[in-house]
Amino acid sequence: MTKNNQPIGLFDSGIGGTSIWKEVIKLLPNEKTIYLADSKNAPYGEKSSQEILTLAIKNTEFLISKGCKLIIVACNTATTNAIDYLRENYPIPFIGIEPAIKPAALFSKTGAIGILATKGTLSSKLFAKTAKEYTKNITIIEQDGEGLVTLIENGKTNSAELNTLLTKYLKPMLQFNIDHLVLGCTHYPYLISQITKIIGENVIIIDSGEAVAKQTKSVLEKNKLLANSTTNLVHQLYTNSEPKILEQIIKDVSINFKVEKLDF
Repeated sequence: MTKNNQPIGLFDSGIGGTSIWKEVIKLLPNEKTIYLADSKNAPYGEKSSQEILTLAIKNTEFLISKGCKLIIVACNTATTNAIDYLRENYPIPFIGIEPAIKPAALFSKTGAIGILATKGTLSSKLFAKTAKEYTKNITIIEQDGEGLVTLIENGKTNSAELNTLLTKYLKPMLQFNIDHLVLGCTHYPYLISQITKIIGENVIIIDSGEAVAKQTKSVLEKNKLLANSTTNLVHQLYTNSEPKILEQIIKDVSINFKVEKLDF
């Protein structure tokens, strides 16, 4: 297999990064992918920086052992805590994911934006740097979405418990007259319909999926790594937890994929 036809690797602290994966396979239909759902260790957002880095290294080395030509760190917390180390220590391109603060701040008319993210993302140096750079005249209402990832990982996306948590986290933001809500975790796009019911149609919800897919395409083009063969195009997904939950969340995609349980 030439390097061009090697797979794109993605990893996340579970199934949430499939929101990024779906955008990537839509924009790059000729590319093979390997997705790693580290659900056993979810959520990353409640771990220390060192623990997050250790997990990111483990996932990266697994994907490299599978021949991945590029890796998408499909997790905001892992990006903000580990991406610099990964880029310095491994010889392939990495695409990271940060909360989309910049577009929210640039397009805000009320001067107030909300950010729903994990504690690990909100407390990271990269988040602080980005927020400082783009929000000089903007009020940011930050909210740790504690508990949301665990419920999503357990297949409780439409539960009353999850809705109660979302309401508790989002309602106070409306008092600040936010006009944009940034989803700072790749699990959260799976909650958009519930979020919209709470905050209304007038608050614009921003997630990073489409932008990450475009950046992936750009980096592949720049490095002359775009796939040039469409034969044997199978997407492989691994989880170290319950495969049925991963299968359920990607059942809407019409491509050839395999889900396998693997202890990693």
